[in-house]
Amino acid sequence: MLDILAKTLPFFAIIALGWQAGRTGFFTPQATAYLTKFVFYFALSAMLFRFAANLSFWDVWDPTLVVAYLCASVWVYVVATGVAFARGRGLEEAAVEAQCAVIGNVGFLGVPMLVLLLGEAAIGPVMLILAADLVVFGSLIVILITGGRDGRVALGVLRTVGLGLIRNPMIVSIVAGFAWAALEVPIPAPMNDFLAILGGAATPGALFAIGASLAGKSAERLSVAAWLSAAKLILHPAAVAVATLAMFPVDPYAAGVAISAAALPVAGNVYILAQHYGVAPQRVSTAILVSTAASVLTVSAVIAWVAVGGGSG
Repeated sequence: MLDILAKTLPFFAIIALGWQAGRTGFFTPQATAYLTKFVFYFALSAMLFRFAANLSFWDVWDPTLVVAYLCASVWVYVVATGVAFARGRGLEEAAVEAQCAVIGNVGFLGVPMLVLLLGEAAIGPVMLILAADLVVFGSLIVILITGGRDGRVALGVLRTVGLGLIRNPMIVSIVAGFAWAALEVPIPAPMNDFLAILGGAATPGALFAIGASLAGKSAERLSVAAWLSAAKLILHPAAVAVATLAMFPVDPYAAGVAISAAALPVAGNVYILAQHYGVAPQRVSTAILVSTAASVLTVSAVIAWVAVGGGSG
């Protein structure tokens, strides 16, 4: 545990550095927005494309892992939705809270951290999980919120969802990378160096941007945020562990990667969606803040458990 904590601390230290820069005003909200945009559209896309282009889709495609992960996530999603309904919340707020319970920071935090701590073989499972989150739950929240407001799911909503998916740089870079890999043509050295240099900025840039964005978030509704953080950091990885280790015949190593990915704190894009639709943005903001702070210990504990054999049979 202490060894893993020592390895994860540098990641969280960069987040803390970004938080301090944002908190003191040295890094303004506008600067944070531009840094996030650079990482999202350029650095992280270069990293994901390079990773995917050096893999074979059919070698990493693992439908059993995807089904197991989605079954566990849907169960947690339903539980979080039920808790929201029990508190008298409507469909829109329930959808946002459920999103907090299952969508972790896989893109900005999970990809660099898990690949470093669990090895390069983690690239395939992490990208499958990232794609599943973006396609399934990224679409579901839009459908539920807009459908709840209109009373029905119109074709325009489905068009919006489809356009959102094909415009998402993470999905585009993963698909483009696998398409390149399918050609079985090595990446030219200058292009590979370009992608390596640009992609190298993804990890520090993403972590710093996470911290700087947290500086602008206030803590409200702590009891609800505590529940959502517990659902994300404890309930979600526990459900994925049961699904991948006991219910489905998932490769033990891939199961360990999936459990670790499920243990990540609430993703920042949930706040972006909540703010865009005007549905409980402060509640989501607090959940992100609380879960990220608590994840210093919980993520290290889960990865330590996986590393010593909990997720490797």
